[in-house]
Amino acid sequence: MARSVLIVEDEQKIADLLRLYLEREGYTASIAADGGEALELFRKLDPDLVLLDVMLPVLDGWSVLQAIREESMTPVIMLTARGELNDKVSGLRMGADDYITKPFEMKEVLARIEAVLRRGGDAGLSAGRKLTFDKLIIDLEAFELIVDGKKVDTPPKEMELLFHLASSPNRVYTRNQLLDEVWGFDYFGDSRTVDVHIKRLREKLEGVSEQWSLKTVWGVGYKFEVQQG
Repeated sequence: MARSVLIVEDEQKIADLLRLYLEREGYTASIAADGGEALELFRKLDPDLVLLDVMLPVLDGWSVLQAIREESMTPVIMLTARGELNDKVSGLRMGADDYITKPFEMKEVLARIEAVLRRGGDAGLSAGRKLTFDKLIIDLEAFELIVDGKKVDTPPKEMELLFHLASSPNRVYTRNQLLDEVWGFDYFGDSRTVDVHIKRLREKLEGVSEQWSLKTVWGVGYKFEVQQG
């Protein structure tokens, strides 16, 4: 089923261009021209993601975001002509998942949408967000890592990295893919960040089970390897 996006934008040309581009990429897209209509359509359509302009008639984007967050954790990407850092920080603190400043390239919008949806992941659509392997439970809902029956204190980003790898057993991820999909599209840190987090996870996990392990694929990246059969 195609992912659905609600575009909340009062500039008709921008809204139409976003819808055209998203539909061309396989999404279904709907448009709301003001904050009141946005909430009506949000409750009616239950979209997978909302592109939300800040400057809107009836209700501004901040009010719409607040209303959405009171009833849902649906991903929201803010769109605004204002690029000040304080606006971005405020939006993220209020629960926005990302922030794009106008003018923007359509390719950037698509990339950010894909990154935000990946971070949520299909596993996030099911109850629990819990993965279970031999002597290992990765519970992203409670942010708990249970290793051989014992809870192991694990920072959130390590949990997210392990969950992401274990959600696709035996799939190899490059460092850049992990930075994009776990840290986020606009993360500008060093790719060695991934190596550091993998090292810390290995200290917690190595030798626990022969059925799974965190593997380095030399020259490529990492995978959560699960023994077949």
